[in-house]
Amino acid sequence: MKLTVNLGENSYPIYIENNILNNAGAYISSCFSGKKIMIISDDNVFPLYGEQLKTSLHDYEVHELVLPHGEPTKAFGTLPTLYNALLKQKFSRSDLIIALGGGVIGDLAGFAAASYLRGIRLVQIPTSLLAQVDSSVGGKVAVDLPQGKNLVGAFYHPKLVLIDPQVLHTLPSHFIMDGMGEVIKYGCIKDAALFETLKTRGSFDNLQDILADIIYRCVDIKRQVVEQDQFDTGERMLLNFGHTLAHTIEQHFHYERESHGEAVGIGMYQITKIAEEKNLCQPGTAMEIQQLLKSYGLPDACNLPMHVLTDAISLDKKNLNNHLNLVLLHQIGESYVYPADLTFFDHADEI
Repeated sequence: MKLTVNLGENSYPIYIENNILNNAGAYISSCFSGKKIMIISDDNVFPLYGEQLKTSLHDYEVHELVLPHGEPTKAFGTLPTLYNALLKQKFSRSDLIIALGGGVIGDLAGFAAASYLRGIRLVQIPTSLLAQVDSSVGGKVAVDLPQGKNLVGAFYHPKLVLIDPQVLHTLPSHFIMDGMGEVIKYGCIKDAALFETLKTRGSFDNLQDILADIIYRCVDIKRQVVEQDQFDTGERMLLNFGHTLAHTIEQHFHYERESHGEAVGIGMYQITKIAEEKNLCQPGTAMEIQQLLKSYGLPDACNLPMHVLTDAISLDKKNLNNHLNLVLLHQIGESYVYPADLTFFDHADEI
């Protein structure tokens, strides 16, 4: 299955295919005529898929940099390690970086590619469900500072994205749930039929025969949104459904308790519940979201007093002059941006 993100000279294809890793070299040769490739990966993913990828790249001079897994690696302080590895092997602007891993590796390698020699070619091979349906598409790359996530970043599009649903079989269930939070989000904001399919199937195990189709549908929604709003100023805000609360939940627990997808699930349900109470959403929508979260093993609450989260929201970079653009649903599959301020959350005691 192939999709193309149409962004003029920044356009790129996305291929979704079982066992595509075995043929990665053939796809890469269609957009890269240089000699050297640096695979950037982590110590969870590379032992599983590194050699398989390297075997398909036999026509190139291939190097690898394997980093520790986990969010702490996505730090500004990690960048010199990447730049040094590229300089040591005399990488030029005609060479290529491949990001082989989840969202952390995709973001980190992507930002290194955007900034090394003012830009070197990049291919994304996402290996987590979250990265496959969300972070590998759209060109947002970033690293974290001690003060917060993604505070140093760029818009930098890959030349190619290769998605292999087969690699998800080696993911721990925690990371499957993480990705399912974002999959459910796509159903909520743009695709009632996808939401219905997830409801009918009832669990990740029951999605196996249509997993490539589910990933394709999510990526296609993101593609459409990114094409309309490449630099995140309007339509793309809809992708933030559930994220206003999710980011503050993650932050409050220092990214050690709820994963991103779990926090997004909580955010989607809780903000929809408040919206329903204000007659801004079709009655029963929050309960539909809650039931779907439950069937995929995702939480709908984190038992924090609301004021703790609103204090954090007041410091968020999306809160401009006490003005918030909240993403709400008219109903499942139909989302909109609702201008508000912190008083929106006033009557919620706990989430």
